[in-house]
Amino acid sequence: MSRIDAKFAELAQAGKKAFVAYVMAGDPDFDTSLEVVRGLPGAGVDVIELGLPFTDPMADGPTIQLAGQRALESGMTLARTLDLARTFRKDDQTTPIVLMGYYNPIYSRGVERFLVEAKEAGIDGLIVVDLPPEEDSELCIPAQAAGLNFIRLATPTTDDKRLPRVLQNTSGFVYYVSITGITGAAEAQAGDVGPEVARIKSATDLPLVVGFGVNTPAKSRAIADVADGVVVGSAIVSKIGAGEPVADVLAFVKTLSDGAHSA
Repeated sequence: MSRIDAKFAELAQAGKKAFVAYVMAGDPDFDTSLEVVRGLPGAGVDVIELGLPFTDPMADGPTIQLAGQRALESGMTLARTLDLARTFRKDDQTTPIVLMGYYNPIYSRGVERFLVEAKEAGIDGLIVVDLPPEEDSELCIPAQAAGLNFIRLATPTTDDKRLPRVLQNTSGFVYYVSITGITGAAEAQAGDVGPEVARIKSATDLPLVVGFGVNTPAKSRAIADVADGVVVGSAIVSKIGAGEPVADVLAFVKTLSDGAHSA
């Protein structure tokens, strides 16, 4: 059982929904980013999504794009991202970390080398948004064999014909993208999300969390009401980008996690 599986089992037993927070590794610099990541569990975060900086993040809106640029300009690389996770793991052996990004840096590193290093650094799962199920042999299946969950995205355009293919080799949880478009582009609506969550959950036993377009405690609770968990990224990253003190960023994260956990 992975840390991700264990966390969702623990939450289910407690009758609680998961709160997942996304931050970009190395934004605005390594030390500040590490301080934020270290503070996330204490702010109520159940699963950490750690963004892997990349020059061409096609699924991300301006907020996440700028975070990636800041991280890259500060010298962040795939190796340093894994260093950040490794440093975090010195004090926290239980909070799951999902590395979220694009295939190019992983391909450049070499899949076999990357998987060994990621596992050793304490990464628990991967979300690689530009690798469709048709490319599972590239990374998904090797990752599963290495003991890493491979988490797939489902979207409003994932119809009943496509859904089984999307779910085929997915593990850990399913990430439902609540809106059509890029991160931070629109607000998620629980009334729209609920039926889609029910449709996807009828096809899988995996937990289903909803992200994109969640930016307030009330929205966090509303979405958690209709799913197994909620992801917030852009709203957190925007505060980091504005230069807010780490304590203030974490206080904001706590309001969001409180919202999800009250569902």
